[in-house]
Amino acid sequence: MAALGWLTPRRRSATARSVLAGEASAEAARKSTQENLDSQETLTPLDTPDREPQFPVHGDAMAAAFFDLDNTVMQGAALFHFGRGLYKRKFFETRDLARFAWQQAWFRLAGVEDPEHMQEARDSALSIVQGHRVAELMSIGEEIYDEYMAERIWPGTRALAQAHLDAGQKVWLVTAAPVEIAQVIARRLGLTGALGTVAESVDGVYTGKLVGEPLHGPAKAEAVRALAAAENLDLSRCAAYSDSHNDIPMLSLVGHPYAINPDAKLRKHARNLDWRLRDYRTGRKAAKVGIPAAAGVGAVAGGTAAAIALHRRRR
Repeated sequence: MAALGWLTPRRRSATARSVLAGEASAEAARKSTQENLDSQETLTPLDTPDREPQFPVHGDAMAAAFFDLDNTVMQGAALFHFGRGLYKRKFFETRDLARFAWQQAWFRLAGVEDPEHMQEARDSALSIVQGHRVAELMSIGEEIYDEYMAERIWPGTRALAQAHLDAGQKVWLVTAAPVEIAQVIARRLGLTGALGTVAESVDGVYTGKLVGEPLHGPAKAEAVRALAAAENLDLSRCAAYSDSHNDIPMLSLVGHPYAINPDAKLRKHARNLDWRLRDYRTGRKAAKVGIPAAAGVGAVAGGTAAAIALHRRRR
């Protein structure tokens, strides 16, 4: 059955770098799983007031749930909140924050990903952590979670994740944010683990390079595919949740795709395919529950307005 994940047809072409990024993310996620499970023993169960018993969770050991992070599990972009924390700790200067904000603003206004801007954002982020130890970033990530992220978790999405956990299924975050930060968030929420962008490190020190490419779009689907194969999961029995049309490749892999707080393109796609859809941004609950996809660029583009506002306040 492990081979099923690799036999699942690719709905959208994946480059060699996407496959490499996905496989690296799956390997990193599995390595951290046991540590996360051990940590969960000391966690206090979270209140889940928006539990949905009708949700298709059946305690199937060959099923799991995959949740996009930005604007699906958490309001805003994890990478932006992490950047705020690093800026506060003087990892980079105001001009770097301003450049980052401009790159995000351009994406929001244009509505498309510009390869040059994406490359600049990627290089900027990597240059910030180059030479720093992985353990240092993990420790700082714990602090930043408490400072900026903990209060931004959507209770409704958290309840959906808890329903899978209560049914004995594993629950994974899937995000373009750095895998170390994604693992911190997953652990703090009591989830199984996380798939995220893998930055190369040697002897525990970041080199300033990526393994493959950011875990975005097709690369997310490759990570889910690789993890499903390693975990002996049947993707047709798995669920995936996201807010972004960029995650349609990932959502299309599973038998139970859900659109959470969907963007316009995802909402249209979900309705056309009769996917379940739910919007927690206004408290509205669609009668036809359903949900797909999430963002990779949300990790790069999610916090533009806040970044610009922060920059102006500091001028």
